[in-house]
Amino acid sequence: MILAIETSCDETSVAVIRDGCVLANVVASQIQLHSEYGGVVPELATREHLRNLLPVARAALAQAGATLPDVSAVAATRGPGLPAALMAGFTSAQALAFVLGRPLFGIHHHEAHLYSPWIGGEPARAQFERFEPNVSLIVSGGHTLLVHVRGELDHVVLGGTLDDAAGECFDKTAKLLGLPYPGGPVLDRLAGQGNPAAFDFPRPMLADDGHDFSFSGLKTSVRYFLEKRPGLADDPQALRDVCASVQAAIVEVLAAKTVRAAKWLGVRCVTASGGVTCNSALRRELAARCSKRGFDLRLADPAFCTDNAAMVGILAERKLRAGHAPTAFDQEIKPGWALAA
Repeated sequence: MILAIETSCDETSVAVIRDGCVLANVVASQIQLHSEYGGVVPELATREHLRNLLPVARAALAQAGATLPDVSAVAATRGPGLPAALMAGFTSAQALAFVLGRPLFGIHHHEAHLYSPWIGGEPARAQFERFEPNVSLIVSGGHTLLVHVRGELDHVVLGGTLDDAAGECFDKTAKLLGLPYPGGPVLDRLAGQGNPAAFDFPRPMLADDGHDFSFSGLKTSVRYFLEKRPGLADDPQALRDVCASVQAAIVEVLAAKTVRAAKWLGVRCVTASGGVTCNSALRRELAARCSKRGFDLRLADPAFCTDNAAMVGILAERKLRAGHAPTAFDQEIKPGWALAA
């Protein structure tokens, strides 16, 4: 049984995993707190983690019908993320593992995302008996990565964002349009009622044969577009059309480059995870492109797209079973930890 903790940003999550089954995955969100500021305030996020961690852990154990002596290992996100937020969860995991005399696994947040598309069913269970090599898109507010997963616990980073992440572009566009925080989901909802061909926004690096992404130019293009059309966002239909057009540009780049990479590598499976994978247009576009190519597509369940401890615990369990050495108790957090190539 694995007790896992995730506190890399603004959600406090504790999960209990046993034999690949998610017995509990409790998440305390801070959206309401940060909405007042239009974005995550690190100091406030850390304070909330300290406030929430113990009751969330108790709730997870109760939901799983477990007690601390039942725990075989403790896992926590070690990086990347907000330094103080990471420290709240990782040092708690260190202390708990030390007191219980159990191994500790410091988990890379992005590596955990690689395996979240393989958690599914009811009850939620890791489906590694169906695992196959894949090209994995990890896309969130802070990161956009394309990874070749050659096998379990074996991956190669193909490319990433050179500047702004896709989720950051969504959120900053939403802010320019005056939408409430968090802007990405609101923009997605409005885009569903808009015309994606109404306005022609650039598709950054779409024609580039490489596997990197860039979204700062698109964000700037939207800003200049709105500056030249003052009051446009006050027109409800125009607002919906802008949302749909910006979303179409981001989604086309993400989906096209992901499927292109799978074709180039000769793999038949594509996966996607991270908070932006909740975007309805991205899910549809990936499904359409994979269907056209005959590729299998595995999208992380929305419950496991955003930051959650279940994916941390699932990965820790796989590492434990594979005989990976646990993390030493004296190790520090790694806020800028890059996913190893």
